[in-house]
Amino acid sequence: MFQHVFAEMNEMLDEITRKYPLAGNAQKLELAKKWSLLQHMSDGIIEEWLCFEEKMGYLRHAFGSMESKETPDLPELDDPIFIKGQGYYKLLMFPQALSQFEQSMQQFPDSVLARTYLGMCHLHLEQSDKAVKHFWLVLEKASNKRLRSIIYNALGCIEAQKGVFAKAKEYFKLAHHSDPSLPEPLANLEACTHSTGKLHYGPELTSLL
Repeated sequence: MFQHVFAEMNEMLDEITRKYPLAGNAQKLELAKKWSLLQHMSDGIIEEWLCFEEKMGYLRHAFGSMESKETPDLPELDDPIFIKGQGYYKLLMFPQALSQFEQSMQQFPDSVLARTYLGMCHLHLEQSDKAVKHFWLVLEKASNKRLRSIIYNALGCIEAQKGVFAKAKEYFKLAHHSDPSLPEPLANLEACTHSTGKLHYGPELTSLL
């Protein structure tokens, strides 16, 4: 739906990147105006997205799940702070998401989902030690197969980033065994085995619900 909008924004940004270093004063002024426009559009999109996420949460609270698949009973899904954290997370704004999920954990200290998001935020912010602590706490409590698969996959990525590939492969296999429908563990196992490709973790968390 929004592909053409972002395509045009990216094209304009590429133009600024390409032309600005060699531009004269007049052209730099024109490019600066385009930059200002892009910044304004970006801020507006983020704000609208967060509002949309919040409304989705209220709708879920009022009518329950409208999807046929079963979802766990998670009261935090209706919490505006948690919803805002999800919005930031989807926008890859991990410091802001981290702050929201820390607040959500204060209200829902037993929430394995909020703790999982919290761990993922730490992982994206290259704070792997903090991420691991949260992930193991989740594994102690979580019975959901998809969630356990996501956690094992993340732990595998951490070990692979450390260069401990044997341990990483064990985690990726555990992740695949926990939920064979999740594609990331096998892709990461392949990348780890052949030392090629990029490791994937985190985006699949949004498919849990």
